[in-house]
Amino acid sequence: MKTLIIAEKPDMGRNIAAAIDPKAKNHRSYLEGEHYIITWAIGHLIGLAEPDAYDDKYKKWNINDLPIIPTQFKLVPNKKTIDQLKVIGDLAKRSNLLVNSCDAGREGQYIFSLIQRHLKLNQPVKRLWISDLTPETIRKGFDELKEGAEYENLTRAATARSEADWLIGMNGSRAFTTKHNVLLSVGRVQTPVLALIYDRQKQIEAFSSLKFFELEGHFAQSEMSYKGMWQGERATDQAKVEAIAAKVKGKEGRVASYEVKETKEYPFKLYDLTLLQREANGKYAFSAKKTLDTAQALYEKHKVISYPRTNSNYVTEQNIPEMHKTLNALQGTAYDDLVKGANRSLVHKGNKFICNPTKVEDHHAILPTNRKANGLSPDEQKLYDLIVRRFLSQFYPPAEYKVHTVLTEVENEHFKTTVKELLHLGWKVIYADQKKEKAKPSAKGKDKDDADEEEIEVSEPFSIVADEGIVCSDAIVKEKDTQPPKHYTEGTLLKAMESAGKQIEDEDVRDAMKDSGLGTPATRAATIERLKNVGYVEMQGKKILVTQKGRTAIELIRGAGIDLLTSPEMTGLWERRLNEISRGTASDGQFMENVKKFATMIVDKVRVQSRAAKTSFESEAPSAGRGASGKSAAATKTRAVKPKATGAARKSTSAAAASPGTITLITNCPSPGCGGSIFMGRKGYGCSHYKEGCKFVIWKESYGRSLTDSQVKSLVEKGKTTKLKLQLADGTPAEGRIVIRNLETGELSIEQ
Repeated sequence: MKTLIIAEKPDMGRNIAAAIDPKAKNHRSYLEGEHYIITWAIGHLIGLAEPDAYDDKYKKWNINDLPIIPTQFKLVPNKKTIDQLKVIGDLAKRSNLLVNSCDAGREGQYIFSLIQRHLKLNQPVKRLWISDLTPETIRKGFDELKEGAEYENLTRAATARSEADWLIGMNGSRAFTTKHNVLLSVGRVQTPVLALIYDRQKQIEAFSSLKFFELEGHFAQSEMSYKGMWQGERATDQAKVEAIAAKVKGKEGRVASYEVKETKEYPFKLYDLTLLQREANGKYAFSAKKTLDTAQALYEKHKVISYPRTNSNYVTEQNIPEMHKTLNALQGTAYDDLVKGANRSLVHKGNKFICNPTKVEDHHAILPTNRKANGLSPDEQKLYDLIVRRFLSQFYPPAEYKVHTVLTEVENEHFKTTVKELLHLGWKVIYADQKKEKAKPSAKGKDKDDADEEEIEVSEPFSIVADEGIVCSDAIVKEKDTQPPKHYTEGTLLKAMESAGKQIEDEDVRDAMKDSGLGTPATRAATIERLKNVGYVEMQGKKILVTQKGRTAIELIRGAGIDLLTSPEMTGLWERRLNEISRGTASDGQFMENVKKFATMIVDKVRVQSRAAKTSFESEAPSAGRGASGKSAAATKTRAVKPKATGAARKSTSAAAASPGTITLITNCPSPGCGGSIFMGRKGYGCSHYKEGCKFVIWKESYGRSLTDSQVKSLVEKGKTTKLKLQLADGTPAEGRIVIRNLETGELSIEQ
């Protein structure tokens, strides 16, 4: 009898065979040597059965048959990969020991446990738990195989996660679909993530910009000149600010206070998956899924990085020697100069910024391995470069600065100046060839997007004499507008998912929230993709926008009184409980009882909800085929559909496409003789009489503005907006009112 090794994917199985049994004979779907048989799953070979596996009546979707709560969940093989499942079953009959070599994480554990349960495999189980696929690590992992029983709690958590998603998805999707006669998808994680995006977009649409004025003073003392911002309250009265400017311009003043302190900026933390996805999105516009897939290829195919599906930014003591080996392996590569400048003594077991075993659970931070990176695609090279540079930065000292804070007084008016004088570049030399490095998160986790404009960074020496006078050489009034919250990008959405929607700047608190985020590092990308696929969100450049479908889904759920289903924090707490189950500190049975009660409550609430009118599921959105010229294009429409017992319809959570819902009417259509109403579609404001031929459309994105409901109402009823800061077609800034040029088509122009 031989030992049967079950890997998660073919590449991983072949890597294992090459490391521990290189003479194993290749039988296409498995490899066999003297002591080992190595085979693999192909992702999920088995899943939870559809409702009709429990009772034929569930082939038809009927709200009176809900909730569906199985006493014991049934398993069903994936028809596309059933041959490989049979191979595993046959090989197991020739084996007296199993080695679970699936990915070292919750999903990998679940894939193996499903195979084991379905095939009723009773052999003893060992667990291979490794973080990279280099031959050395694989061999070491087999020398230190764990007992399978040590991971039983992780199996319980994985099973609870899957069954909880089934209960919420199946019951929620069927309840809303049958009640409103439109295929609607809801889910334990996807719905609160959609709610985050919906709520942010509503904030943006409700935002009313306020014009204000800043005063920038220019000062000179001997050969030194500097700028400072006026410290009065935010001013909306331009005349008042200009009067202050006239008062101080050309006048002598004094240095009211001058403080100098030295500060250090340490390297950014090593990557976990979410941070890598966020930065790849910000720098290269990679989607979360693209980053995950690319990182998986670097790990599995090229073996040049460690396991990417990690939620830790730290390493353990055992990783420190490996980090030094990797540094040596980077000699002679494109990073040779940076390796030569590295200080190896900075990376050691006592450096808690790098080595903190208490913050490493399943896997350490993402690291490059000591394998040479050859044959990478352009995208793989970009991601690998991010990981290598972050790794190398740990071997460099902090950047050092002198921060000068000056308070200048002229004519009893105060101006503040903050100058950050570079003393030593330190680790930032790693990024010296990358001009946009400032866009990265700071060491404290704050976004540079909101950097204080008053702070000026200089590389030349700066100093003034505190007891010498100054002259205000100029005073410039700057017009500004308050800005609405920013649309989510995939990068900022990942950050919100990680902290269950809480905008947490404190690094320690944010780390603590990682156990109660929305989904896991391994599943967040799939959740975002699902929202796109079911038509709830769409991309506009990097921005994530809620479609009319997405709006309706949230409004119907909240309208039914099931706000809990849209609560990021509540779902985050469920994720925390799953983590506690995996550690053995919480009961999976109690968790599932609570989920069953929640699924029942969803059905009860929807059952008494009023059915939305059929017209409320029709969405007319101006298509992208019409621009500022006012040329007409066909409207798009989403119809109400009657649920059928098709295979596609039964795949409730992931395959169900939602439909737009209740339409908010803005005002009456101004098109002569129309009589319709204006409402907001996906990309603009259209007329409800589109079927009768009305071609009136106002694009939401017009002249550099994202128009709000109130601005469109003003446009339609008064013919123009208030004075706004705009952008011409060639990108030139302008100021003026948007006016309707053509009442029949909604064509716009600017009145300056």
